[in-house]
Amino acid sequence: MTTNYKMLDDEVVEQIISEGIALLLDPGIRIQNQEGLQLLAEAGAQVNFETEVAKISEDLVRQSLETVPKTFHLYPVSGDDPMVQYGGDAIHFDPGSAGIMLLDDLEGNQRYPVTADYVKWVKLVEVLPQLDAQSTSMVSSDVTEEIGDLYRLYLSLNYMNKPIVTGAFRKDTWWTMKELLVAARGSEEALREKPLAIFDVCPSPPLTWSDLTCQNLIDCARAGIPSEMVSMPLAGATAPVTIAASIVQHTAESLSGIVLSQIVNPGAPIVWGGSPSAFDMRKGTTPMGAAETWLIDAGYVQVGKTLGMPTHVYMGMSDAKIVDVQCGFESMGGAMAAVMIGANMVSGAGMMDFENCLSFEKLILDTEIIDLARRFRRGIELRDDPIGENLIREMGHHADYLSSKHTRKWYRKELSLPTELIDRGSWDAWKEGGSTTATQRAHRKIQSLLDQYQPNALSKEQHDALREIALDAAVQFGMDSLPALED
Repeated sequence: MTTNYKMLDDEVVEQIISEGIALLLDPGIRIQNQEGLQLLAEAGAQVNFETEVAKISEDLVRQSLETVPKTFHLYPVSGDDPMVQYGGDAIHFDPGSAGIMLLDDLEGNQRYPVTADYVKWVKLVEVLPQLDAQSTSMVSSDVTEEIGDLYRLYLSLNYMNKPIVTGAFRKDTWWTMKELLVAARGSEEALREKPLAIFDVCPSPPLTWSDLTCQNLIDCARAGIPSEMVSMPLAGATAPVTIAASIVQHTAESLSGIVLSQIVNPGAPIVWGGSPSAFDMRKGTTPMGAAETWLIDAGYVQVGKTLGMPTHVYMGMSDAKIVDVQCGFESMGGAMAAVMIGANMVSGAGMMDFENCLSFEKLILDTEIIDLARRFRRGIELRDDPIGENLIREMGHHADYLSSKHTRKWYRKELSLPTELIDRGSWDAWKEGGSTTATQRAHRKIQSLLDQYQPNALSKEQHDALREIALDAAVQFGMDSLPALED
């Protein structure tokens, strides 16, 4: 059985947890939300409403860790068996979010995505089996900014069956997004029993919860909708430059989120996640393809697992601007690290340019990377006993293993078989096939994948209800209509 790779000694993990808890008492956590401060005060924290700082005791942290669920599931639109397990040794993948640009061609030209691009993306994610969940991956530029978050979810619910990772950009639109989810699931009770979505909630480094994200966290907990903390320490910029110290800051911020969720609703599902980065001092950027970024991810996932928490990472992305060699090795390195540390949800497929841009071609090629990473994670399995002595002795010095029963029995389980996107043919075969690159082959495959898409199980009445909810919100912000959707 494959075990999770541990980057840190157990004693170091315990020290990181201890230091994270200590930081919640001194200097405390800044909460820029009055309801959050009041809830913490009522729970026994020392709260200064003028400075917006709450000092949280270790006892309150430990009590909250006792009630947080160690595992929970997300369900598809159809309401069938769960598709995603947060917790334990489960490993799932979903696309990165939320890109504001789309790679328009293979030469590196970017543009703002529109509704048709978003729908195309959702359909591709549905038919790619390596992706276990949807995400509200891109922001459509053909609607007003004020409904950008809820419009993403509205589009997804019209076309998806897989559960979704999403998030709100405002406090008021969260309620509209909840209304959309209830319309798709049928009732608030059904949504609570079979969660369809999880909301990303992001503390602001260092040691701060904004008014928006704190309210989103509180509202999710109260409604029983899962939330996913995305702590984002930037090593050397908004967090200590040393990797271990950045993990301490991540720990403190995440523990504060657990306390907030559990004092609102003990047992509310919440995930120990993040999107940290090392800070590139030369360029002033936040490289997601840096080894140091992966190390912070590996460390905080180990801390989360030590606490018994479901975990999440943003990995498998690249900072490249086109789908090239850099894009490939950064994406592969991150995905491989993610499966080895055993993160429950790995967000990042299809994403590049510092979490800013999305690519259809990268999304498709990333599924090949996911297959390779999962195969490597599965490790070396013992199929026979003795392992090989008897077989090799029997076959002798001039054996033909290609024709043996043993090979026919095991080769499909032992050997990974990529799709035609990966060229394993000879030079001559490659030349005869047009000398194409992997990116070109992925581009050509887009339409055949889209042709496999099947509509979800929502009724016409549910689709109409979704549109009415989204249109009502759009009208409030000055729009007369929404872009038309294809059947």
